[in-house]
Amino acid sequence: MSLSLPTPIASYFAADGTDGATVAECFASDGVVIDEKETYRGRAAIARWKTQASAKYDYKSEPVAVDERGETVLVTARVTGNFPGSPVDLRYAFTLAGTEIARLEIVQ
Repeated sequence: MSLSLPTPIASYFAADGTDGATVAECFASDGVVIDEKETYRGRAAIARWKTQASAKYDYKSEPVAVDERGETVLVTARVTGNFPGSPVDLRYAFTLAGTEIARLEIVQ
């Protein structure tokens, strides 16, 4: 089953398997990521976050459900990799700003 994701979110998941800089380009210049109770602001911080996460864990995320709620788009993704509890379904709460991601919060 193929999901219909808004373009910035589809770009994020496509970039997720590449490098931190490519992921960061999916975000607004003042974009925010909240992951594992840490906050990363701006593209440089987001690129570092993604680079560190990729170095720490070898993982793949596959969107399995999407729910648009006003300005928030909730995506559930099955994440598999070399981390405790794999696989796990994570919820990605995206807030979009035009063609870019303004905010992303990842929770279990």
